[in-house]
Amino acid sequence: MIDYDSFYIGGDWRTPATATRIEVRSAATEELVGSVPEGAERDVDDAVAAARRAFDDPQGWARWDPARRAEVLERFAQALESRAAETARRVTVQNGMPITLSRNFEGGFPPVLLRYFAGMVSENPQEESRPGMLGGTSLVIREPIGVVAAIVPWNVPQAITFLKLAPALAAGCTVVLKPAPETVLDAFLTAEAAREAGLPEGVLNVVAGGRELGAYLVAHPGVDKVSFTGSTGAGRAIAETCGRLLRPVTLELGGKSAAIVLDDADLASTIESFFAATLLNNGQICWLGTRVLAPQARYQEVVDTISDLARSLAIGDPLAESTQVGPLVSARQRDRVEGYIAKGKAEGARITVGGGRPDGLDHGWFVQPTVFADVDNKYTIAQEEIFGPVLSVIPYTDEDQAVAIANDSDYGLGGSVWTRDGERGEAVARRVASGTIGINAYANDPTAPFGGIKASGIGRELGPEGLHGYQQLKTIYLDPPS
Repeated sequence: MIDYDSFYIGGDWRTPATATRIEVRSAATEELVGSVPEGAERDVDDAVAAARRAFDDPQGWARWDPARRAEVLERFAQALESRAAETARRVTVQNGMPITLSRNFEGGFPPVLLRYFAGMVSENPQEESRPGMLGGTSLVIREPIGVVAAIVPWNVPQAITFLKLAPALAAGCTVVLKPAPETVLDAFLTAEAAREAGLPEGVLNVVAGGRELGAYLVAHPGVDKVSFTGSTGAGRAIAETCGRLLRPVTLELGGKSAAIVLDDADLASTIESFFAATLLNNGQICWLGTRVLAPQARYQEVVDTISDLARSLAIGDPLAESTQVGPLVSARQRDRVEGYIAKGKAEGARITVGGGRPDGLDHGWFVQPTVFADVDNKYTIAQEEIFGPVLSVIPYTDEDQAVAIANDSDYGLGGSVWTRDGERGEAVARRVASGTIGINAYANDPTAPFGGIKASGIGRELGPEGLHGYQQLKTIYLDPPS
C-alpha cells in the first residue's frame, strides 16, 4: 500500500481541507494499492495562492536568470532519475502500461524534457532588439506567462505531465498540477523529487481530484494559463471557460488517426514499428493509428498480417518483462471498449481476432487485441475514439481515396504512412490533415511540435513552440536619442 495524507503546496506537505480520499486499484489485480487525499476547492485556492506568491516575488523564480533555473531543473531531472524505477512501477500498477514501456515513457522521458527545455532557455536569448522603420528601436521580450494550471490524464501520466512542467518551469512559470484520479501515486512521487531538487516553494504544487475540481482550477481567477490533455468533450468545456475569461489555453485532445498502408508496403519487415504506431500501451494513446487503410488489391493480405500480429501479442501481468499488452485502466474503460466492439459487430464489421476477454485472466480489466475487417469509414468504430486495443481495417482503391478517407474524420492528431518509397510516403503524408504524421514509424521527438487540428486540440507541445506556449511577448519601444 502506498498512502499519502497531504498535498504538496507551497514547497511543503499540507493537510487537506477534507478527509475524503481517492482510492487507487491495480489495473491487473483490481486490488487496492494506495490512496491519497481528494482535494476540495480550498486546497486549490491554497495551491494557486502559493503559485501566485512564487510568481509575483520580485526576487523569485520568474525573475531568476535562465541559467540559474536550469541548475535547479538539472537537480530535478536527477531526482526523477533516482526514482525512475519506482515511477515506472507505480504507473504500470495503476494504469496497466507494460513495464518495458513505462521505463522509457514514464521513467526516462521526463528528465530528457527537463534538460531539453532548460537548455533552450539558458542557451538562447529571450529578448531581441529590432531596428524600427520609424526611427526608433523595439526591444522584444519573451516573459513567463504566469501561474499555469496543468491537468493531465491517466494514460501516460508522467510523460504528459512533463510535456507541460518542463517548458513551463524553464520559462519561469509556476504550476498547479492536477493529476487524473486513476494515476495519482506517481504524481506525488514527482512532488517528492521536486522538493529534493530544491524547487523554490510554490513553484510546483500538486492537488488531486476529479473533474469538478479540475473545472474549479480552470476557472480560478489566480490562473493565467491552462494546459490540458484529455478527451475532446472535456477540452471543449475548458475552451469555453478560457474563451470567456480570455485565458490562454493549450488543448491536446482525442484522435482517430489513420495508418495508410500503400500498395508497395512491406509490413512484415516493419511490424514492430507498426505495432508501436497502432496498439502501443494497450491502445490507450491518443495519437495511435487505429484506422488502418489498406489497398483493395492487397486487402486480405494486410488484414491477415495485422490479425497475425494481434494474435501473437503476449497478454498478461503488465509488470512482467514479456508482456506486450496489459489491462485497461479501469472497469469503466473496459466497459467502454467492449461497448464499441459490440457496436462494430452490430454495424456489420467482421472480427478476425479478439473481441472478448483473454482466457485465464480472471482478475484485471483485460480486453483481447481486436481487429475488425470489412469496415466502412462511416461506422462508429471508425469515427469515434475507442481508447483500447481495437483496430479497424478499411479498404481503399487508390491514393486519392486513401487520403480522402484519412481526412474524413473529426480528428487530426497523428497518423502514419507505410511504404518502401520514402519520397512517395512523404508526398502522401503532406496531404493528410493532421498535426503530426510519420513514415514507417511514429514518434514524438522533443525537438518538434506535437499537437492536433480540428477536434484534436489547440496549440502545440514540445519543440521551441512548446516553450513559447508558456511565454508572452512584451515590446519596449526605445525612442532614438535626439
